Formats: sequence, C-alpha cells, structure tokens
Amino acid sequence: MKGDRVEIVIDVGGEGTRTYEVVATRAGRRVEISNRRGVVEVSEVTRTGGPVRTARFMASRVLALVEHPVLDEEGRRPRDPQ
Repeated sequence: MKGDRVEIVIDVGGEGTRTYEVVATRAGRRVEISNRRGVVEVSEVTRTGGPVRTARFMASRVLALVEHPVLDEEGRRPRDPQ
C-alpha cells in the first residue's frame, strides 16, 4: 500500500552502520521481504507482482529490518476490516 516502508540497518564493518529504506511510492504497490540463500531481498512490487525496485543485502550483515505500515487515525490499516 502506498506509504508502506521498510528500513534496513546494515553493519558496514569499522564504519558502524548504514540505514536504507524501501518505500511503496504509488497506490497499489507494496513492499515485500524475502530471505533466500543468505541474501535478504526487499522489493517494491506492483499489484500484479512485478518488481519495481529491489535492494539485496547479505543476511549476515543485516542488523534489523523494521516494517512501517501506513495506518489511519484509528491505528488500523486503511483496508483492514473493522
């Protein structure tokens, strides 16, 4: 859903950490996370599942993945049932 975002905190060695962000930029897009073969992949995808942009990181370097869903005034996702 537009506005959903995922923050990825990466260990960069002696320099400390670096933070990246993947955001669903248009209506109907969403952010998906997958973890395969030691690689964490965060993708913004369309309604049909086609990737728009993808960020890949070595799983051993990922310190945190923080999902920030868009919420309405009542604290629910806009399309969630009441």
